Amino acid sequence: MNIQISQRNSSEIRKEDDRLLRGVGKFSGDYQYEGQLYAVVIRSTVAHARIVHMDLDAVRDAQGVQIVWTHKDITARGAGDMPNIVSFKDVNGEEQRVNEQPVLARDKVFYVGQPVAVVIASTRQQASDAAELAFIEYEEFDAVVDVLKAGDAGAVQLHDNAPNNLSLHFSSGDEQKVSEAFDQASYVSKLVVNSQRLMGVPMEPRTVVARHDSETGISTLHAPNQGLQASKANLAKISGVPIEQLHVECHDVGGSFGIRSSLYPEHIICLLAARELNSPVRWVGSRSESFMSDVHGRGIVLEGNIAIDENGKILAIRFSNTVDIGAFNYAMSTHIGARNLSLTFGGVYQVPHLFMESHLYYTNMTPMSPYRGAGRPDIAYAIERLIDHTCREHGFDPVAFRRNNFIPTDAFPYTTANGTVYDLCRSEELMNRALELGQWEGFEARRAEARRRGKLRGLGFSTFLEASGPGGAPCDQVLGYFSHGRLQLRGVTGPSGQGHETTYALVVEQELGIPASIVDYQPGNPPVALTGNATGGSRSAYGLGSAIKDLAQRMMDDACPFAADLLGVSVQDVRAEGGVFFDMSGDGTSRVTLHDIVERFGRDQEDFLKQVGEASSFATFPNGCHIAELEIDPETGITEVIAYHAVDDIGRVISPVMVRGQVHGGVLQGWGQAFCEQVVYDDHGQLLTGSFMDYAMPRADAMVEPLNVTVEVVTELNKLGSKGIGESGCTGSLPAFANAMIDALSPFGVRALDMPFTPQKVWQTIQDHAGNNAN
Repeated sequence: MNIQISQRNSSEIRKEDDRLLRGVGKFSGDYQYEGQLYAVVIRSTVAHARIVHMDLDAVRDAQGVQIVWTHKDITARGAGDMPNIVSFKDVNGEEQRVNEQPVLARDKVFYVGQPVAVVIASTRQQASDAAELAFIEYEEFDAVVDVLKAGDAGAVQLHDNAPNNLSLHFSSGDEQKVSEAFDQASYVSKLVVNSQRLMGVPMEPRTVVARHDSETGISTLHAPNQGLQASKANLAKISGVPIEQLHVECHDVGGSFGIRSSLYPEHIICLLAARELNSPVRWVGSRSESFMSDVHGRGIVLEGNIAIDENGKILAIRFSNTVDIGAFNYAMSTHIGARNLSLTFGGVYQVPHLFMESHLYYTNMTPMSPYRGAGRPDIAYAIERLIDHTCREHGFDPVAFRRNNFIPTDAFPYTTANGTVYDLCRSEELMNRALELGQWEGFEARRAEARRRGKLRGLGFSTFLEASGPGGAPCDQVLGYFSHGRLQLRGVTGPSGQGHETTYALVVEQELGIPASIVDYQPGNPPVALTGNATGGSRSAYGLGSAIKDLAQRMMDDACPFAADLLGVSVQDVRAEGGVFFDMSGDGTSRVTLHDIVERFGRDQEDFLKQVGEASSFATFPNGCHIAELEIDPETGITEVIAYHAVDDIGRVISPVMVRGQVHGGVLQGWGQAFCEQVVYDDHGQLLTGSFMDYAMPRADAMVEPLNVTVEVVTELNKLGSKGIGESGCTGSLPAFANAMIDALSPFGVRALDMPFTPQKVWQTIQDHAGNNAN
């Protein structure tokens, strides 16, 4: 087992950083075309209403206006609805009740910010001024803004085909066996936690720039996305434009976190308008529009129940989840509430019986879709909070209880009670390392010292597991060739800040011995047809990385004749390994490198050793143990994270520096959910957190810098042996922070508290429980 502790200083430099730090990156908003027109979207100002009358004559007559479209106009041009990508059968085997969002509202609106009409004019100001002239009369209805009441008998019904606002009742596992286990249990516990609705808030606002070439018939779209392949396919499906007439171009992306994995109405509007007007059309969303209309994330209430025998062994776990999918089935919302919540809801524990059900409800709020982890942090949070809550309720030691219930190493590959197969986890080793780093044994002395200073100190940890993305394409492919001495890689997997250019270059360096500095990766529109997956689910490093490893082997095979030439031997006498070719006709000491071959034979060629590598890579199971220590000022409720240690098993580590960045970013994003972020609507469905004045965001100095340790337990589920790291920081941090918070407040008898742990909420909780302080 290989253990690595990330270092603050490293000679590894991200290849992307030079241009990004100098401000010469190429983002979608940087594309400007002569004669371009500007789009402004007219959005619903109410959460739930029938459109009684819409008068847009003054808008059409306004200066500079080229076109004004409503739903009738956009459908007349072939547009369909925004798709629900994944569906499941319900518990009775019936089809899910699906309601997809139209590009522009039909006769009703279902959330504040829903696109109703669009204005396209010669300038941005003209389009904006014209949009102000729109007159829309609404007949307002009551709004559904509490997902726990969405299914009540008296709740207003949003869609005719979904009684009680229920889109799907999904289940996984054996309910009867779980019930029998609870009947036999010596101890049972129950805990309800809320993983609140969040916004993605990337640095780069959502942007679409479309242009059409009437001579070739090709339409080009610039928009931030997470992958070329899915974008083109969905764009063709929704717009009705043949896929061969579409060209999607995306270079730098200023953040994604899952919210760019799907298309938005503005993509379709700008594409069709550019084709009709034969002029480039540009739409750049304001930050306010992003808050209203970018898909939101989380929004899940999870009720966990656990049954335990007299020896402290878990007999069964049962979860009942209430999932807020927003106003429509949008993109991957069903996937999150069904598959992602059910896949690993037994965590890292040996649980004989499992049962989970999810109710996916419509509400009058912005649709939901993936947000960093896409349901996996939510269920890990619920599991680890339930474990800690159980230990407090029944007097179990939280460390010993976990040790007693971890899946033993000799039980892997392990099939969970609901059919998920884990390849290998070493949970006890990871926990021991985290507790050592976090100085678990000496914590009570630190708590006593904090108490003397008038502070409340808490320590919490989580032992978690998640499933990375399975991918939608059958395989990942990469094109590689040497052009004038530099290795060019082309694929369809697009980055949004993760550092793909660096990571993939390092895979090449490790596999072929070619310096990473002469490797160039470019995503999107390769010169040959390639298939592949979008970035998502912590799979892009090992997904395309495995294809690069296959490419490396193919290149080595093709280079053998050149190596034989340089060595002066026959091809049969050459052994190739790791970018080095050995002369086996003698003592094996004579050798040449692939770099030597490229320098000798490929310097003047543009496609030397051209090959396509491919690999099929599916879900892996990153896991770890995170431990957080915090301190609360009871006079203000302000919480300070004193220390954070993350021990992660992510399989083969390609770059410790890139891993450190992913862990730090994920942990800080988890801090945001734990301590400050929350989407809030009023009873009428009006967004109350519609700006940075109201929606708090984590800062770089929000907490102490995490120390992260990686434990390499190489997986055999892909050629690279890696498991993914993009979401571990979020997944491990939520329960670690929450368990530490409850630990700090435990002297007051506090056993449960929902995120975010804002100063006001923490202070009020202390006031409400002040009489219970045992100290």
